[in-house]
Amino acid sequence: MLSVVWHYWLGLILLIVGVLALIATAAGYVAKVTAMKYPNRRQRAAQNK
Repeated sequence: MLSVVWHYWLGLILLIVGVLALIATAAGYVAKVTAMKYPNRRQRAAQNK
């Protein structure tokens, strides 16, 4: 009976980690695309040289 309970907890932990990884990947992609469209001061200085 303990193995069934452990199985559900393991599945829940893996689901949460998977969702967090998906959110982190999407946030990283959006941050990278936004950074290319709106460069910061250091990136603008490097482009003007």
